[in-house]
Amino acid sequence: MPTPTSTRSALTRRHALALTAAALGLGAVAQPALAQGGYPNKPITLVVAYPAGGDTDAMARLFAEKLQGRLGQPVVVDNRPGASGIIGSAFVSKAPADGYTLLLAPSTFSIAQLVMKTGPGSGYDVLNGFTPIIQTVTMPMFVAASGASGIKDIKDLVAQSKAKPLTYATPGSGSPMHILAAMFTKASGADLAHVPYRGVAPAVNDVLGGHVPLTFMTLGPVAPHLATGKVKLLGVADTHRSTLAPDVPTLAELGYKDIELTAWQGLFGPKGLSADIVKTLNTHMNDILKMPDVVSKVGTFGGLPLGGDPARLEKSNAADLARFGKVVKDFGIQAD
Repeated sequence: MPTPTSTRSALTRRHALALTAAALGLGAVAQPALAQGGYPNKPITLVVAYPAGGDTDAMARLFAEKLQGRLGQPVVVDNRPGASGIIGSAFVSKAPADGYTLLLAPSTFSIAQLVMKTGPGSGYDVLNGFTPIIQTVTMPMFVAASGASGIKDIKDLVAQSKAKPLTYATPGSGSPMHILAAMFTKASGADLAHVPYRGVAPAVNDVLGGHVPLTFMTLGPVAPHLATGKVKLLGVADTHRSTLAPDVPTLAELGYKDIELTAWQGLFGPKGLSADIVKTLNTHMNDILKMPDVVSKVGTFGGLPLGGDPARLEKSNAADLARFGKVVKDFGIQAD
């Protein structure tokens, strides 16, 4: 015959089992509800406002792969090129602010509308029309000469141009490279003529072929050709020497002040993106940017991982709009 103590123990065990079962049952009910309300619970589209194959596209695909593994949802890169990035950027600005449509933009984003004429309904508010998430990379820009040009350094470049005007290649009118070249031309007094191309690849190809003696460019596209002597770096337009090319002097070291211009890339969402979604994406991207394989891969594109909080991207965007907006106006720079 069971004792009162054993009866109480049995009841206690049954009570505990019942509570556990109830808790598990509630958990089974609550878990799907949590998944439905959690972010993300469906594929994310990462828009690149430029054609496939460029630096921004390559880095978008790298980040998409890493984010997909961490978020547990597909992250699909969607190329929407045209009008110096305005078409793709405008698309994202009009997307729902739910975190499922994002934009990876180069620093051209800040000034594109200043150098391109936009039609009704095709524009956006570059400062207030998006939610900054993270500044992903910074990309120093260089003055580079074709090996066939015989140009030895910046001093020689200026001297040769004054004896006979020189041409320079950029990925297009109104690009950061074009703006840098205009600033350098004014500061140095060099006689340089712009030859705009439709993209990085054709510009670099003509420099390699000796058809154009100079280019203003990020490191990635020209790096494979430095060892062969087909391209020579003459100076970097940054406040300090780049760890990617430490032997190359800054333009300030060479006597040309106030013409620092560094390209960057940043991740944006539509205006009104919730703070929780921004925090989720910012945290994951900061972790991704510290991964050794990502650091290495970004370096091959001529970039340095940056990261930080959303305010860093917001400040960079506003500073570029203010500073280079004035340069665009002063030099009358317009895209093709």
